[in-house]
Amino acid sequence: MISLVSIELYKIFKKWRSYIGFLAISVLVPIIQIALLIEGEKYLEFLTQNLQQTFVFVGNLLNGYLIAFIVLGSFWVHIPFLVTLVTGDLLAGEATSGTYRMLITRPVSRLKLVTAKFIAGLIYTHSLVLWLSIVSLVLGIILFGTGELIVIGEKIVIFSKDDIIWRFLLAYGYAALSMSVVASLGFLLSSLVENAIGPIISTMAIIIVFTVLSALNFDFFIELRPYLFTNYMPLWRSFFDDPIDYSEVLKSGFILLGHVISFFGLTIYLFNKKDILS
Repeated sequence: MISLVSIELYKIFKKWRSYIGFLAISVLVPIIQIALLIEGEKYLEFLTQNLQQTFVFVGNLLNGYLIAFIVLGSFWVHIPFLVTLVTGDLLAGEATSGTYRMLITRPVSRLKLVTAKFIAGLIYTHSLVLWLSIVSLVLGIILFGTGELIVIGEKIVIFSKDDIIWRFLLAYGYAALSMSVVASLGFLLSSLVENAIGPIISTMAIIIVFTVLSALNFDFFIELRPYLFTNYMPLWRSFFDDPIDYSEVLKSGFILLGHVISFFGLTIYLFNKKDILS
């Protein structure tokens, strides 16, 4: 299995489209950070303008931790597209290039073939999230330094320096799990067609529709939310609550993991039924 996964990873990174995500992150994150380096004080003042009449803020609040938090909040919506560019092509690309027959002649079962491709897709997905964390957090600390992290939501929380890194690690881990759902959905749709454009567009369309439905505050859609996986993807922010609602985070994590397993299981079923020799 290790050799199969290695082969699939080689095939992934042999294609130029696999580097679009890494290139996009490498370009856009520094641009955002440079913009905040120039206009960051105004942005921070805008965030805290309603509080400055009551509180006095001291210290380096515009630091690498705040920048990384802002970047993660901005990019988790866009990362799915970068993920599906690759995972939507894992099976459909074989059909497009006509290599299914050659693959099936090898002494490897369809189950092992699909599993190897799926694992390779997850490795790529997690590598993309890891690269986002390195570029945003490490570069942010280099440019802005460290300090306390201020999080403004339903309530205002300021975390001390020694109470931040582990939260980011868990948040990025949860983000990787969320993107695994996207990867597995793109992989599933990739098994149904013979062109990668379809799975890419379909996956993004599903995510956009689900996200819009999750945001509608009507009774019908509120009752529908628990059945939409996009409802659980933004909960990486829960790791920046005080206290953290671990029961809710674990529940959401298991739901996302259940989607990954379900999408993968359905892919195996459909691929085993698929006529790839005709």
